[in-house]
Amino acid sequence: MAADNGAIGGSGSHEFHVIADTGEDAIVYCPDSDYAANMEAAEALPLLAQRAAPAEAMVNTPTPGKAKCEHVAELLGIPLARTVKSIVLATEGEAGVQIWLLLLRGDHELNEVKASKVAGLAEFRFATESEIVDTFGTPPGYLGPIGAKKPVNVVADRTVANMSDFVCGANERDYHLTGVNWGRDLPEPVVADLRNVVAGDVSPDGKGTLAICRGIEVGHVFMLGTRYSEAMGATFLDENGKTQPMQMGCYGIGVTRILGAAIEQNFDERGIIWPASIAPFAVVVCPVGYDRSEAVKAEADRIHAELLAAGVDVILDNRGERPGAMFADWELIGVPHRVVVGDRGLKEGRVEYQGRRDAEATQLPVADVVAHVRGLLSA
Repeated sequence: MAADNGAIGGSGSHEFHVIADTGEDAIVYCPDSDYAANMEAAEALPLLAQRAAPAEAMVNTPTPGKAKCEHVAELLGIPLARTVKSIVLATEGEAGVQIWLLLLRGDHELNEVKASKVAGLAEFRFATESEIVDTFGTPPGYLGPIGAKKPVNVVADRTVANMSDFVCGANERDYHLTGVNWGRDLPEPVVADLRNVVAGDVSPDGKGTLAICRGIEVGHVFMLGTRYSEAMGATFLDENGKTQPMQMGCYGIGVTRILGAAIEQNFDERGIIWPASIAPFAVVVCPVGYDRSEAVKAEADRIHAELLAAGVDVILDNRGERPGAMFADWELIGVPHRVVVGDRGLKEGRVEYQGRRDAEATQLPVADVVAHVRGLLSA
């Protein structure tokens, strides 16, 4: 999926995720297309195609004690989607501290990675309460883009930029402005994609709507371009004999994360169900009475030796455990294939095979079990 390059820089990157409800990352995808991105990089299209003409006058409306958009909407009897929330950021440079006011719809959340992409906000921090009071003349909860004490840089999310007759803070404690409109009541803002997408948003590729799930990141690739090669003087001669900077990329694989992700996707009430490619052992031979029956011991040793000679990663449980405890241990560990050798079966010329996902065991002729298991592994 598309991802943010972060501090490493470059022109693009992709993450590789395993879907898991316990994953730490939110994955945004379109079920009807190939679009996929992590939440940091998922593009949020405006939810309003165009701005409607003003239908209300702007009014300074009392909202005593209502500092959150949800409470303001409830007091005024309007949808939360008609409110605009104010988020105040600060940047520091040679000219001192600059204050930025970011505007999002009341039911949306700020995407900090996207905010850092706005020109001038690469090194932003959240403004302190004293900076907010000094700039707007009121504490947080009643802030807005109209009537600040000092100049601020206003940036509106794409959806907010297309809203009309919206509600925002009045920069006065216990008051909000209703019926606010761009152009008429305040200047047109700088517009940027600032918010996290939500399920049901239109997919950026125009092929459906977005869904969100959780995932575990197990790999990442970066297109670095010439960011580092130019700085290091890493060049090559092209076909015309001219010096060019190398195009660079890098990748990382989360080896230990792959193990955790595999378990999250492959388990049941009895324990792990390892994929064969990363299982600690492909096959376990479980002899019932290994320490008591020469026949069981001899046949278990033979099966183990033949599988081992064939290059199979096999383990022999020679602990002499009772069947129930032995089987429970290997189900918990999650070895994909199990062969059980017991006196009763050997008397009939059979052993028992069961795959970790199988509901029941299968009886096989002793002479066929090695070929059967090898066939399953090769498949």
